[in-house]
Amino acid sequence: MTSLIKSETGSGASDPAPEPGARRRHGRVTPLLIVSKYGTLIAMAIMIVVFSITVDNGAFLTGGNLISIVNQSALTAIIACGLTMVLVVGEFDLSVGYAASLAGVLVTGLIANQGLPIAVAVLVTLATGAGVGAVNGLLVTKARVNAVVATLGVGTILTGLAFGYTAGSPIVAVPREFTYLALGKLLGLANPIWFMLLVVAVLWIILNRTASGQRIQAVGANRSAARLAGIRTDRSKISAFVIAGVCAAFTGILLASLLGSGTVSAADSYLMDSFAAVFLGSATLRDGEFHIVGTLIGVLVVNVGFNGLALLGTPTFWQYVFKGGILVVAVALSTIARRYARP
Repeated sequence: MTSLIKSETGSGASDPAPEPGARRRHGRVTPLLIVSKYGTLIAMAIMIVVFSITVDNGAFLTGGNLISIVNQSALTAIIACGLTMVLVVGEFDLSVGYAASLAGVLVTGLIANQGLPIAVAVLVTLATGAGVGAVNGLLVTKARVNAVVATLGVGTILTGLAFGYTAGSPIVAVPREFTYLALGKLLGLANPIWFMLLVVAVLWIILNRTASGQRIQAVGANRSAARLAGIRTDRSKISAFVIAGVCAAFTGILLASLLGSGTVSAADSYLMDSFAAVFLGSATLRDGEFHIVGTLIGVLVVNVGFNGLALLGTPTFWQYVFKGGILVVAVALSTIARRYARP
């Protein structure tokens, strides 16, 4: 169905003509085309080589450090994969970081203050994340509020609710069993890595092997054509927002477990990291399309950079420069890839 809609879109008279320099000529592979599709992988390979040479005592390329990079990537990957679903459907969600922060204080508060069992507190928090996603989806589809405005507004409200719930103080009286969620290990790997792999697998299957996933992709490709094909476009968009909300809540739960506390702004920084990863992923292996595997690769690229800079003892301001710069580069690569994808 997605391919049908894309073909309808491509043949429409209203479509802008691709720029001459952006046309893909049959049988011709240009350096720009290679960069647009494989630039992310090339960049990661270059960073690995550079950090392997420059970091003292070969500390970067040790098995322990590589596992550490994957472990550090786990939470970002979970929230970024949820965000990917929203971007696939053609929308934005700027509330995911704030939703994760709220989830962290909510789950710890339910356990420490309300005395709920850990499993119940986790389920309530995940349901809250789904509710946040549903509100975002309804604002975008029913109230016709721009997604950027709607989700930014919702995110600000969530921050206010988190402050109100905690009075601005971290919640720290959590049982040791709760911290096992993030600090425990299975087969030698930290639990967050297994959770990341589970989320990646589930969302990949949903997006690529289910009718719901095909509808989400169809709506993102061309909403009008999808509606004409009988797809309930609003339902698909709301579903994508709900998935993003659940993933954000799950990230917040794991972060609170890792820290042993719930803090109002603990997960706010995940917003930019996840967007950088998703856009880097869209310029990986595909022509500017958002996809789960690409997002996972994008997350690894971002964290390879962070890890290498930290091992080099780079001042903090350079790490922020790297974070902002990689987001700009990611969007640029994604844009180039889309131009080459045009017929």
